[in-house]
Amino acid sequence: MADKERWLTPEEQHAWRNFVRLQERLGGRLGRLLQSESNVSAADFAVLVHLTDVPEGRQRYQDLSRALEWEKSRMSHHIARMVSRGMVVRQECPEDGRGAFVAITDAGRAAIEAAAPLHVEAVRSLFLDHVTPAELRTLAEISERVVAKLDED
Repeated sequence: MADKERWLTPEEQHAWRNFVRLQERLGGRLGRLLQSESNVSAADFAVLVHLTDVPEGRQRYQDLSRALEWEKSRMSHHIARMVSRGMVVRQECPEDGRGAFVAITDAGRAAIEAAAPLHVEAVRSLFLDHVTPAELRTLAEISERVVAKLDED
């Protein structure tokens, strides 16, 4: 017996579409701001943030790709562009001849340090200044629950 489609109710569709619109608009604005003010793309920023959050400022390609939810080819091409700009370097993995690390450089650290204050101020002015502390806690709880479920899969 075929499963029945579970179409969105009008309320669900309204909430979902507004959530998607919020992500698209915030992502677009933040990306344009970073690019114009610090010459760092949103993708560069995402890579650099992850690398500054891990020990030694380096992470295996596959782990970085998984963390960013990027396809292997996108990761490879983007890292190649960042290498050419001196933001990261590729390091061979001595334990695994097929694996490699992406490591942040001093130039990459300087780029993220310059871009981070702009990013934080934009996050505040575009988002945080428009939600209450209670709404922020609710959003954090919802986000954690959904991400945990996604991580199970």
